[in-house]
Amino acid sequence: MDGRRFHFPLQVLVSGTIVVSMFVLALVLIGGSYYGQRETLLNESGTRAEQLAESLDTHIDALLSPVKSTVQMLSRDPIAEAPNLAARRARLPVLVTALGTSSLLSSVYVGYSDGSFVLLRRLRYTPVKESVSAPKDAAYLLQSIERGAFNQIDNALWEFYDADLKLLETRDKPDYDYDPRSRPWYASAAVTTDTVLTSPYIFYTTAEIGVTLAQRSESGAAVIGVDASVNDFSSVIGLLRGQSQAEIAIVTPNDQVVAYSDILRVVRDDPDDGLRLAYIDEVGVPILTRLSDYGIGSGMQRLDIDGRRWLGFVEEMRTGGEGITRLLFAIPADALLADAKKQSLQLILWSVLVMLVLLLLGSWGGRLVTKPLKRLSEQVSALAQFDFSKGVPKKSRVDEVRRLSELIGQMSGAINGFQKISHLLAHERDLEKMLHRVTRELVTITSAASGAVYLYDEDEKILQRATNSGLRSAPEQLSAGDAGPEELRARLREQLARQGEAVMTTLLRDRNGDLLGILALVLLPEHAEYEDSYQKFVDEVSGSAATAIDTQRQVDAQNELIESIIRLLADAIDAKSAYTSGHCDRVPQLAEMLVDAAEASDDKAFAAFRMNEQQRREFRIAAWLHDCGKVTSPEYVVDKATKLETQYDRIHEIRTRFEVLWRDAEIAYLRGIVKGGVEADLRAQRDQLRKKLRQEFALVAKSNVGGEFMPDEDIEKLQQIGRRRWKRYFDKRLGISRDELERLPEELEELPVIEYLLADRPEHLIPWGDRRPPVENGDPNNTWGFDMTLPDYAANHGELYNLSIQKGTLTDEERFAINDHIVQTIRMLTSLPLPKELRRIPDIAGNHHEKIDGTGYPRGLAAGKLSVEERIMAVADVFEALTAADRPYKDAKTLSESLRILAFMVKDRHLDADLFRLFLESGIYLRYAERFLKPEQIDKVDRRQLLTLAGLG
Repeated sequence: MDGRRFHFPLQVLVSGTIVVSMFVLALVLIGGSYYGQRETLLNESGTRAEQLAESLDTHIDALLSPVKSTVQMLSRDPIAEAPNLAARRARLPVLVTALGTSSLLSSVYVGYSDGSFVLLRRLRYTPVKESVSAPKDAAYLLQSIERGAFNQIDNALWEFYDADLKLLETRDKPDYDYDPRSRPWYASAAVTTDTVLTSPYIFYTTAEIGVTLAQRSESGAAVIGVDASVNDFSSVIGLLRGQSQAEIAIVTPNDQVVAYSDILRVVRDDPDDGLRLAYIDEVGVPILTRLSDYGIGSGMQRLDIDGRRWLGFVEEMRTGGEGITRLLFAIPADALLADAKKQSLQLILWSVLVMLVLLLLGSWGGRLVTKPLKRLSEQVSALAQFDFSKGVPKKSRVDEVRRLSELIGQMSGAINGFQKISHLLAHERDLEKMLHRVTRELVTITSAASGAVYLYDEDEKILQRATNSGLRSAPEQLSAGDAGPEELRARLREQLARQGEAVMTTLLRDRNGDLLGILALVLLPEHAEYEDSYQKFVDEVSGSAATAIDTQRQVDAQNELIESIIRLLADAIDAKSAYTSGHCDRVPQLAEMLVDAAEASDDKAFAAFRMNEQQRREFRIAAWLHDCGKVTSPEYVVDKATKLETQYDRIHEIRTRFEVLWRDAEIAYLRGIVKGGVEADLRAQRDQLRKKLRQEFALVAKSNVGGEFMPDEDIEKLQQIGRRRWKRYFDKRLGISRDELERLPEELEELPVIEYLLADRPEHLIPWGDRRPPVENGDPNNTWGFDMTLPDYAANHGELYNLSIQKGTLTDEERFAINDHIVQTIRMLTSLPLPKELRRIPDIAGNHHEKIDGTGYPRGLAAGKLSVEERIMAVADVFEALTAADRPYKDAKTLSESLRILAFMVKDRHLDADLFRLFLESGIYLRYAERFLKPEQIDKVDRRQLLTLAGLG
């Protein structure tokens, strides 16, 4: 055992020697007794199986012996030579007598070499009578077939007789075509002078298990056969089994069961083959199924079935008919060995009682000797189990034991303190708390009077006190100047040792050897002599402390850098659009206000909602990044203030076309005068057209601005205006980009070209091409679970198409482009190698457009799949958007209007009802409004009415 020696308490050694000796002796006696009985019982079980097989053979011989004698007697009877049915009827009394020789016999029959056949069946049971539709008083049925030349059936009759052999009824059976010569019993008996015994099978008429015995007549002209039932084999097995748990079965060579204690399991009703003998695996006894795989004479088999050990034997049955019939015998080992175990258990109990008495005596004697040492042993045992929290008692009459107890107590305290320091260095994330508690533990371990930790500020060139544990004279800071680490150490020691105390200092360095700070301990006068030994221990601890300080500073710096980069990204997204500036700043603040309220709430909906510092940080980062995907959103779409705006507002282009038509009206007027027309009429036509053009452009301009809703009448008027024509003289292929040129028709134009004033042209349709986003359900590239409807085109700049937008300024394609920012947010965030504590950032940031009823985007998640944090983000994002005063496509809404819209969204199950109630009742909406809304937006709010509108009143 790794070269270590075992040590035993003296008390255990004294009492244990006696007990172990008795225990070994008891084991030898009990084991020898048990194994002797076990081998005897195993041998007896094998003998029992052999005797059982012999007993069954004897029983079968006893049952079949009179049947065999009957067959041999009939083989010499004149019926074997009877030439016709009349002669055979004359022997009916003999056949009846033969049936009466054994209760096993159900029928006796004779098959002749010419194919004729006669059978006498006893009608003892009602089912048998019903199966042949026998008359009421019928006791026997005589079935006969006579064949003539060419093997043809001349006569086939069924004759019913009563108990006195009086004929009751005769039936012609022309379809009764039975040839005994084709039956196995006839064929087997015809070639031998011995009596033939078939394998057991199911009788068709009586459904009994039976065998057929057949004997050729002396002349060989006929074969006599009888059917004998062997159903009582199963009863015999049941009796032999008795109250034991043994399993016994008799099986044929092809594993069909002839006898089992439960006869109902032996007979099977097969849909295809009718009644038949069950196979051994169909009986439902696993041990017998396993045992059937072993051959005769294979000896005792030890088999485990369902966790239980069985002993099995396979024995030969001599009188089993054709082939070798086997007896399967199995008995549970626990049942067989129950008596042996019971006796062994009694011996064990007596042995235990004796050992207990001896143990008490030995323990009493050992305690007298070892009591002073036992207490110390228990103390050391607690230390061995890393339990350093218990106090070590020092009272003892033995001086060496008392002194040893004191030393163990000091060691326990030191190790316990070192464990606490290691735990603090590994787990405490607050640097100030960690330094304070580590210093306090070091003061305790070294029995120092006080201690302090100074951290070095490289930029300010000073030592700044970070923690103080009982050190009253410690200065807050110490100027370092150009002094090196050792000089600083000496100066700090000089500062702290003004009253003549022993001061121990240790430099704290990072991994690169640069100075992080200094640890100082002021020792008590009585412990000053231990300074050198304490110094080595403190140096080891300070190395771990320095590493922890360096690591914590790096982690804090990295976290600060990450959050600064995140805020920089959010500010960049806001700065990208002059109209959405501040959105990424306001939403996180509102979201954190809701988190605070949810944690403080007593409502049962938020009873389990609590966030630790890591979860807070995760949520804060997610809130700042909730719209990071907007870096991919086209600015002209996000900032789209009018319907025709793309990179510029195309209303100016359309205005130019109206200017052309205005000019054309002037030209037409002047040409009319030149041609001698009436000037007044021409002027009136010109002015009327110009007035019409002004009205039409006014409608186009009004439609371009957009609003809450555009009526269908205005859309129809736009269609009419669009059908007005104007003439273009310049090739529109000149001076355009390659992409736009590829969207134009390939055929060249013949200038000038007549065009519609407003049109939706093919080149206005921008296809997806290779930029088709994987957002549709079923897209193999969609690994994020998006479920969005994708427009047919990436963009549609059709003039009528855009002007006909009924609400707002965005087309379906542009609205998808804006909604796509959340898709990009999720894709961007899931691609980051986020640590475990930040893994939920993609969901918190990316699910704020989902709805409680599952109709949101991009994944269509319902309430059950949205966390409280994700629902908070949804409320914060919507409320900020409603109250924002920097959107180009809408006016800033008042506080009451915004809350009213929120209430309807809650009623429609778009936003969380519990959060909306919390939002109102906590007053967050008002605190947010006072910080971020314009004074004119803040109006009176009826919270009760809003709750009623939301269906929460």
